[in-house]
Amino acid sequence: MNAKQWNIRLKKGINNLKDILTGKTLITNRWKFHVLIASIASVHVLLLVIFAVFQIMPLFYFNIFSVLTYAACFWLMWGKREHYLAIYFITYIEVILHSFASTICLGWKFGFAQYIIAIVPVGFYICYTLNIRRRKFTIATLSAIFSAVAFLACKFLSFFGEPLVQIDNIALEMSLYVFNSLCAFVFLIVFSLVFVFEMKLSSNQLKHQNAILDKLASTDPLTGLYNRRSMDIFLNQAVESASNFALIMCDIDNFKNVNDTYGHDFGDVVLKGIAGITSSQVKGQGYVCRWGGEEILILLNNASKESSFRIAENIRRNVANRVFELNNKWIHCSLTLGVALYDGREPVEETITRADYNLYCGKRNGKNAVVL
Repeated sequence: MNAKQWNIRLKKGINNLKDILTGKTLITNRWKFHVLIASIASVHVLLLVIFAVFQIMPLFYFNIFSVLTYAACFWLMWGKREHYLAIYFITYIEVILHSFASTICLGWKFGFAQYIIAIVPVGFYICYTLNIRRRKFTIATLSAIFSAVAFLACKFLSFFGEPLVQIDNIALEMSLYVFNSLCAFVFLIVFSLVFVFEMKLSSNQLKHQNAILDKLASTDPLTGLYNRRSMDIFLNQAVESASNFALIMCDIDNFKNVNDTYGHDFGDVVLKGIAGITSSQVKGQGYVCRWGGEEILILLNNASKESSFRIAENIRRNVANRVFELNNKWIHCSLTLGVALYDGREPVEETITRADYNLYCGKRNGKNAVVL
């Protein structure tokens, strides 16, 4: 791999890390295993140096084997290889064997068995986040049970046998115990934090997706207006609140001719343009719904005759003055609106019927009008 390829990989890795830290993406399995394997391998490299300096040769050779094992794990992740479950088992077995070998060689008091405890939550986290369809919880649970047995076995070994290598260096004993304890706690803390971080990120993404789904379920995909289902909810809320409100039924004049003459794409342009005009005029005062086809229903909260008529007239005038354009074709359209006020005594369906009747009257008497 040349320098240019290394730079590309480095930049890609930095960008992935930025996305993870800023919450734009979840931590990938490849990234998790790279960090896990690199961390454990680094610990073994440090132990390799310590055992070489103090001439503890059995563990020196065993740590060479451990470093080579993790190099093989990196190979299993090279390119498009994704043998994550196999890597987890290799890592798990190596940690168990290393704890046994260290206890047999040096005894219990150096704290190497603590790595067995550290690997337990890692197992649950890794198995849960891997794309294993079956038995992932069983795998993690059995691994935890075997870890408990292995930990106790290390303790029993220290009772019934003397260490193979006798070390009377108290400073080395204390240093290794502190080092091993810190490494074990770091693994526990880091994977706990990563788990909490991923849970929070997953929760945020789920909320965002739910918000998108709610919007898709409550709005018309073409115009962005509320759909009929949403308007039914708003109407029921308005009736229950016992407040005065007005309904404005709007219909685009000669819309069928627009579709037949200029095509449905142009019709969509007109629909979206008129939806934008009505939304801007009603903003903060009520709700706008695509009631069906080219019909738009507006709910105005706390509206009087004068205010509802004024808003309806503003919408009519803005639509009449608007030029709709697509593919170098321009047309004018008009809108007829029927207004009805809810009186608190009749069912809301009757108010809709009255608004629709006023709309029909406007259509019959020349269109491009507001009828109250």
